[in-house]
Amino acid sequence: MKNNLSIILSLGFTLCFMGCDYINLKNFESEEEGKEEIQVPVAKVGNSTLYQKDLNGIVGNEISPKDSANLVNRYVNSWIKKQLLISEAAEKINFDQASIERKVLDYRYALMVHEYKKYYVGNNLDTLVSQEEIETYYNDNKDNFELKQNIIRGYFITVTKDAPKINQLKMLINSDKSEDFKELKSYCFRFAETYFLEDSVWINFDEAIRNTPFVSVTNKVDFLKSNRFVEDSNDENLYFLRIKEYKISDQISPLEFVRNDIKQIILNKRKVALANQLEEEVFEKAKSSNKYEIYNQ
Repeated sequence: MKNNLSIILSLGFTLCFMGCDYINLKNFESEEEGKEEIQVPVAKVGNSTLYQKDLNGIVGNEISPKDSANLVNRYVNSWIKKQLLISEAAEKINFDQASIERKVLDYRYALMVHEYKKYYVGNNLDTLVSQEEIETYYNDNKDNFELKQNIIRGYFITVTKDAPKINQLKMLINSDKSEDFKELKSYCFRFAETYFLEDSVWINFDEAIRNTPFVSVTNKVDFLKSNRFVEDSNDENLYFLRIKEYKISDQISPLEFVRNDIKQIILNKRKVALANQLEEEVFEKAKSSNKYEIYNQ
């Protein structure tokens, strides 16, 4: 079966794609107008046949012939497995065909409705979320924003052991003067291996210390409570961490840390509201124009 399938696929590809630099699957059309479409079989299981035309849209023009052939081959094999399972199921179970047909129709209609709702929402969604809306949602739902990890605001800098002016670097890290911060940025740009100076941004503490000596800290909560500036080293580098502010797990997340999450929540609520609005609008319009009837049973 597998060898025959490969031969059939190779033959189909040779006929369809000769002289092309990409695969474009399409129906074979007869030369004479009005003739029936030629059915080119690709695979068969029992009474079910997969034709060349059924492969339309499986691959796009942007991928290579080799990748296209692999994609089509996977699709054909998947189709064969499904048909074999359907055949096996039909032998083992006495299906209610009418019920299955209803479910197929329900699924088809559900897909159509889903696509239309997505289209409607995409064309009507207001994506602008104000600061006031975000703050209101945050204040009304603070209990839903309990931290699952420790987070910090501050500076993190890695330099090699032979980097210049290490003492000056330490002074700059611990300074709150704007001119010192400018100098710190300049130093990091020239000499730092890695650095993070966005002290207005909350970051996951575990992510900040990954691949550093600080990862060996056993009690991270005590570490955060006890330190504002720490340094450590390994064979090659020096690591400096200044903690300006921290929050530990189980505390309420600061607004800035969950701002994007709240924005997405608000947008999702708008999407649901628009989908419901569409249903009501279609129903009311049909009611006013007598587009449907309900008969007494």
